[in-house]
Amino acid sequence: MALYAALTFWLLVIMFSAWGIHELWSRLIKPRVVNSILLPGTLIAQLGHVMGLLVSGAPVRNTQLMGDDEEGKPTSDPPDRQRLPVIGPILVGLLPLAACAVCLYLVSVQWGMGVVRNLSGGSSLLLPQALPLTLAGLWEMLRNSVTLVEAMLDAILRSDVLNWSTALFLYLAVCLTVRMAPFEGNRRGAVGAIFLAAIVIAIIATLIPTAREFILTSWPILSFAVGMLLFLLLVTLLVSGAVGFVRVLARDE
Repeated sequence: MALYAALTFWLLVIMFSAWGIHELWSRLIKPRVVNSILLPGTLIAQLGHVMGLLVSGAPVRNTQLMGDDEEGKPTSDPPDRQRLPVIGPILVGLLPLAACAVCLYLVSVQWGMGVVRNLSGGSSLLLPQALPLTLAGLWEMLRNSVTLVEAMLDAILRSDVLNWSTALFLYLAVCLTVRMAPFEGNRRGAVGAIFLAAIVIAIIATLIPTAREFILTSWPILSFAVGMLLFLLLVTLLVSGAVGFVRVLARDE
């Protein structure tokens, strides 16, 4: 069960990191520009959102890939009532995340295995498959997360960035990982979806041993997603701090 607890934790890290990055980007530049840059990921997430509404029996109304307002966010009217009061929001929260995760796996296999292999060249660079149970273990996990960010940058620099397939993969990876942020109005459902997905995966892996092998095989891509988001979050925080510092100095003049 340690593997599935770790999987749940890292999926939550992905979701909240993506949410924070999107919010910070939207404060630094116009939200409509941010949403335009992330359009491929937005398309996949919106398709997953619509599929979640249909599966839960909710109507799909006024759905747009980009809104007409200044923010340009994907829009969809929430249902008046849920036919599945608890499961419905969870499905609507799960399918956008699942759609982006599946597409990230596909583009990694198609164009990004060079970067993923550079990142996972040593097993010590991958995310731990068990959560720490001691304070010393917690600090070790935090240090390993910083090392993962360093390894992510090194893996990108050592890959053929000028090659169109690598550049396309990195762009799509940014779009898909940042778009793993929960949709507005269904954030509690997205959190519940991660816990439900982990429970279902654990049950399936218990019944079908090959499912566990698939999770272990996909762990480098999960490590890549976490490393990418932590790297983007770190860079975004540094830029946001620098911009805020300049604004403070400008007001003092």
